Amino acid sequence: MSNLTFTKDFLFHRLTSKNRHGLHSPFVYKLVDEVIYDRKHKPAYDKIEKERDNLLIDDRVITVTDLGAGSRVNKSNQKKISDITINALKPPKLAQLLYRLAAFAKPRNIVELGTCLGITTLYLHEAAPDAKVYTLEGCPETAKVATEVFNSAGLQDVNLVTGNFDDTLAGVLGKHEKLDFVYIDGNHQRVATLNYFEQCLPKVHEGTMLIFDDIYWSEGMKQAWAQIKANPQVTVTVDLFWIGLVFFKTGRVKEDFKIRF
Repeated sequence: MSNLTFTKDFLFHRLTSKNRHGLHSPFVYKLVDEVIYDRKHKPAYDKIEKERDNLLIDDRVITVTDLGAGSRVNKSNQKKISDITINALKPPKLAQLLYRLAAFAKPRNIVELGTCLGITTLYLHEAAPDAKVYTLEGCPETAKVATEVFNSAGLQDVNLVTGNFDDTLAGVLGKHEKLDFVYIDGNHQRVATLNYFEQCLPKVHEGTMLIFDDIYWSEGMKQAWAQIKANPQVTVTVDLFWIGLVFFKTGRVKEDFKIRF
């Protein structure tokens, strides 16, 4: 997708989205008011951002194995860790939103597709320290750096699974009777994204939260997001432009929300 199209999508989202006012769903109002628009600083933010700061000055070059849609910025597979940190990691505003969403969900298990350098994993684990966390990464070199980050942060109980999601996801999902919190930030192609979604569906429940990253990344991702919203098992979606939230609340009229973030 061209930068112009992406910009047009962003501006259209800004024009058509809402804030907390005018929301008639108590669940979504609470989510927006207490979680999405929570601007209060959390002690965990400082701890994790120190790890990001270390990555920003790490000039080691690694060979990146890209199994998805690739980068918009650097097409080379030889990349500095500092450049990956700038271009590929979720910025603090979004990473900290993921922290608040996980704290709100109070999951017993977390599955993350797309570890990258491990910063979002740290945020998810910090938000739900008692949850079993499985994070999947396709690139072995990137996974090695993420392991270093986990060790630096004193994280010993995260399950990092390396390999193509097509080969590893089913095994991870098989470890759970139900899925509580799934963050999908990998591949960024329509067919793959829908495949991950469909693999999760048999194990969703009333309290499940699925999060899809980069839902406006490309025409394919926009199509995937539209198909996910249309699925009959999905009852509530929240489109924040950068990410999309999916819920399976029973006994509710199906609703899709666009929220300004």
